[in-house]
Amino acid sequence: MQDIDLRQYIRGIPDFPKPGILFYDISTLLRNADAWQLATARMAHAVSPWQPDQLAAIESRGFLTAAPLSTRLGCGLIMLRKPGKLPGDTISLTYALEYGSDSLHIQADAILPGQRVVVTDDLLATGGTLAASVALLRKAGAEVVGASVLVELTSLGGREKLDIPVHALLSYDE
Repeated sequence: MQDIDLRQYIRGIPDFPKPGILFYDISTLLRNADAWQLATARMAHAVSPWQPDQLAAIESRGFLTAAPLSTRLGCGLIMLRKPGKLPGDTISLTYALEYGSDSLHIQADAILPGQRVVVTDDLLATGGTLAASVALLRKAGAEVVGASVLVELTSLGGREKLDIPVHALLSYDE
C-alpha cells in the first residue's frame, strides 16, 4: 500500500468552477477508505517532526484533513472560520483577494501564547488564505511552525507568500 500513487484518487474536473480552471476534486480520495488512511498517515508522518500542540484548520475543507490528522498526532484542533461562525470573543483578520477581501476568525481563547501550531488546508494555490491564516494565528499568540496541504498547485506560486515550511502531499504543475 505504501507505493500507491495517491494522484489516482484525485479527479480533475475541467472548467470548474469557471471556464479555464482545472479543479482537483479530493472527494474521490476521501471516499476511498484505504487511500484516505494512507493519505492521512503520510501527512502525519510529514507533520510530526514539527511537534505541534494544535492544528489550525481553514474553513471548510481544511477541517477534513485536520480532524484525522490531529487524532493521529495526539494534538488539539482549532477552527479558522468565516465571520459569524464562532461563538464567544474572536480575533479576526481581513485580507485581500483578487477581487475584494475576506475575513478569518479564531476564538480569542483558542491558543495559549507560544503554542506550536501547524495550519492545514486541502489546497495551496495562490497562498492568500494560507498567509492570512498564519498572520491571524500569530496575532492570537501562536508559534506557527508549518503548514500541511493535500494538494499544491505549484505554478501559482502560493508557497512564495509563506515564511514557514510547507508540506504538500501532492503537487501539480498545471
